[in-house]
Amino acid sequence: MNFSLSGKKVLVTGSSAGIGLGIALTLKELGCQLVINGRNAQKLKVAADCLPDSLAIIADVSSPTEAQALISQAVDNLGGLDAVVCNVGSGVSVPPGGESFDEWQRVFSTNLWSTTNVVEASKKALSESKGNIICISSICGIETIPGAPVTYSVAKAALNAYISGISRPLGDQGIRINGIALGNIMFPGSVWDKKTSEKPEAVKAMLRAEVPLGRLGTIDDVTHFISFIMSNNASFITGAVFVVDGGQIRR
Repeated sequence: MNFSLSGKKVLVTGSSAGIGLGIALTLKELGCQLVINGRNAQKLKVAADCLPDSLAIIADVSSPTEAQALISQAVDNLGGLDAVVCNVGSGVSVPPGGESFDEWQRVFSTNLWSTTNVVEASKKALSESKGNIICISSICGIETIPGAPVTYSVAKAALNAYISGISRPLGDQGIRINGIALGNIMFPGSVWDKKTSEKPEAVKAMLRAEVPLGRLGTIDDVTHFISFIMSNNASFITGAVFVVDGGQIRR
């Protein structure tokens, strides 16, 4: 199958490390022209060194002003925009039952406004290219995962609802938007990297009990799916949230 992504102009937010950097590296291998983004200058420089000829822009996209500035700079540098991957997010929060107003605001800012701000800012450029948006979500937004922070789960559920609801007005402009709800993904520095090092038998037991495929996901599992959704092979798909979790959720 030919993904036909060579020459595509793509922005990946939250791409200075982890899953976001993995996505950027795969898209670079497929011939995309890239803009990467993060808040930490040092981490972003390290990522940029791995992605020659890619533009690295520091911005906190939970701020609408900074999201708009990021999109404007990306469009000016690339001469347009074909796709945006909204990857900013974090599951770090308080334990269930420990929520506060300030924590709700912080987690929604990271996991929802970071996407809605970028979508709003990029609509004009993407309507011109008939481009598409891919949002990185979580199975925590689909099913109650024991122990997962309630703030994070609710924010991701809201993100999933946003993807579905906004797909119609975006579709009127020729823009596709889809989401990927991820399960447990292993990469250097991840929570699962730490847990596997500290308690390998506990992780194996969890996988046997909870994940039909019996393993953690990989960056490749994520990036291969994104490459398909971004390509013309998926040109009739929008408003969907695809689960990539090894069969973990029970719905």
